[in-house]
Amino acid sequence: MTAADLQLIVAALAGIALSIMLIVKARLHPFVGLLCGAFAVGLLAGLPIAATAGAVQKGAGDILGGTGLVVALGLALGAMLQLSDGAAGIARTALRWSGAKGAPWAALLTGLVIGLPLFFETGLVLLLPIVASAAAALPGAGDSAKLRLMLSAVTGLSVVHALVPPHPGPLLAVEALGADLGLTILYGLIVAVPTAILAGPLLARFTARGVRLGAPTLAPARVEVPAPPVWRALLVVLLPVALIAAGQLPALLPPAAAPQVAWLAAASNPVLALLLACLAALPLLFGRAALRAPVQSAIWAETVAPAGAILLAIGAGGALKQVLVTAGLSDLLVRVSTGAALSPLLLAWGIAVCIRLATGSATVATITTAGMMPGVVAATGASPEWVVLAIGAGSVFFSHVNDPGFWLVKSYLGTDTPGTFRTWSALETAISVIGLLLVLLASTVLS
Repeated sequence: MTAADLQLIVAALAGIALSIMLIVKARLHPFVGLLCGAFAVGLLAGLPIAATAGAVQKGAGDILGGTGLVVALGLALGAMLQLSDGAAGIARTALRWSGAKGAPWAALLTGLVIGLPLFFETGLVLLLPIVASAAAALPGAGDSAKLRLMLSAVTGLSVVHALVPPHPGPLLAVEALGADLGLTILYGLIVAVPTAILAGPLLARFTARGVRLGAPTLAPARVEVPAPPVWRALLVVLLPVALIAAGQLPALLPPAAAPQVAWLAAASNPVLALLLACLAALPLLFGRAALRAPVQSAIWAETVAPAGAILLAIGAGGALKQVLVTAGLSDLLVRVSTGAALSPLLLAWGIAVCIRLATGSATVATITTAGMMPGVVAATGASPEWVVLAIGAGSVFFSHVNDPGFWLVKSYLGTDTPGTFRTWSALETAISVIGLLLVLLASTVLS
């Protein structure tokens, strides 16, 4: 390893450490902390200030240009499911059919389904209040039983957030690494289901013991419209995923039949798929009330409120990624992975873990790691689909105090801070480790 390599490693570590200090100690927004870290990396690595600024602008622009629309449309779809009571209807139906004994499994399934097209925070706001109400109504259930139910629901949301497109993080990793979207969704589901079972209802049997619950401090917004039938809400939830999956159909058909369904490839574009789902959601969830000004105002107010913070953090994560790539860290990783015979899946997971612990954001961890891995994938011949999933698994490792999701989950669960570490942080770590092990296993069988 040369002196230039050591300088680059020190610069990367120092820049990330600066971001941690500014986010955790100085309480700055991740947007500001990550931008400061990006400039620090560039300057310490020896890049001219103009080149560093150009990399920051390019990285933020590339990320927001490709992912910003997906985030915004996903938030809009989540707002409609929340305000219409559609997601709540799905959850109530599943929990009613399951009974008390099957409630954790019904909560897990509901989290997996509702979480498919939605950003994690949106799914959390939609689902946890309903599950918390159902838990409170369980006859004779103590805090451990109620918490097991809620943790199962959160597991479903987190697993698909990390491993299954069209979530913004995995979707961007698919684009950055040139992975096949349909194949990544298929592999992601193969890994996600057993991971969710092990990290959700089974793990919660142990982590929920002895944890005391207080009153949740947050509640979802609603508008005064009749709740839609459950089948309509399910259709809205599954429509974007179905469109994206259907886009792979032309490639599977004989050449003579493929042109007849070629339009499906266009409909599978994630932005178009989510836009079509949002347009369909208006009449399906609200009926004629969708044309009322108060309903439209409520939808877009609920969409815009979280969008700013999420998009700024994602853009700053893209800026940090681009500075690291411009400084040469991607090339260094290629040399390390090929020279030391290091598994690219383990390398991708490890980098995502480090950035997750540093920044507290699964999406930023995915964006930054995916931006550094294309050279490694090309040099090693690794399957890009499995690398995407390894990155996703690493991106959720050990949620702690610098993760906004940590405090959001704490507020909805009603746990204290130690109890949140014992339950939520342990759950996220289990998803990360189990997900990696299943990716390593499945990649040897299916590749």
